[in-house]
Amino acid sequence: MSPFRFKPLLIPLSVLAIAGTAQATEWNMATPYGDASFHTQNVKQFAEDVAEATDGELRINVHSGGSLVAHGEIKPSVRRGTVEGGEIFLSILSNEDPIFEIDTLPGVAGSYDQAMALWETTRPMIEELFAAEGLMPLYAVTWPAQGLYTREEITDPEQFEGLRVRAPNINTQRFVQNLGGSPTETEESDIPTAFSTGRVDAMITSSATGNAMTAWDYLSWYTEANLWLPKNIVFINQRAFDRLDEATQDALLAAAAQAEARGWQMSRDNNAASLQALQDNGISVVAPNEAVAEALQAAGAQLFADWQARASAEALALLEASRASLEE
Repeated sequence: MSPFRFKPLLIPLSVLAIAGTAQATEWNMATPYGDASFHTQNVKQFAEDVAEATDGELRINVHSGGSLVAHGEIKPSVRRGTVEGGEIFLSILSNEDPIFEIDTLPGVAGSYDQAMALWETTRPMIEELFAAEGLMPLYAVTWPAQGLYTREEITDPEQFEGLRVRAPNINTQRFVQNLGGSPTETEESDIPTAFSTGRVDAMITSSATGNAMTAWDYLSWYTEANLWLPKNIVFINQRAFDRLDEATQDALLAAAAQAEARGWQMSRDNNAASLQALQDNGISVVAPNEAVAEALQAAGAQLFADWQARASAEALALLEASRASLEE
């Protein structure tokens, strides 16, 4: 008999317990807007819904305010897979295809119903363009209608001449130029600094942004011009989605559908509350007078004509389909 005796390998119970438990999947979601934004609040609720629906098997860590990735780098980061998900202002992609700026054209979608019809008809094309880059849109939520924040009331179109206006995307920049102003690209988080340092005199944005950024600290007037209702889009890396099991995929998509419906209602509610907050804090909310309205309309018509010249036949057809759906 061999003099050697083998002792049984003793493995701590804690190690056995870990080995027998599936490890949860953790994703990072990069968003450009601060925690006061209803978009960010909606994304965080979406992440909570996913965790609950999957019993914690999929956890999404939301990094708000550009804290993880700058706005312009969110889509490339998700495409590379360094971040699993992201949220962006859709029209910042206008250089890639004119379809991405369709919701920033004056006169195309001036109400929530029109904005939803536009999203429903353009969604397949947008999903296809994202899919070509290995990306998967989950949902989109509109901002309230865009208006003009200024230090002084705008009563004469000549006041637009040389006015330095914060414009968050190329289409808004073109619109400002058509008015005779000087567009300046400034992220939402940098708005207070831009005004305090004199880089900008005015901004085109929603009631929601004005409220979230306490616009009354540096501006006095909000012209409720109802220019357009632009969207944010939330999307993920397709490979990350494909690695999930079917049950988790279904739970993620169900939570996304809920987030879209909830987000649109949040936008409506936030618009009403924000307009009231602006007035409560001393901002005068006014409608544009006839001369200013005509100038805005003319600038918008010029912008739309330019878009038509650049847009594909498919994009033009989708716009017509959107308009037709509202007449049915």
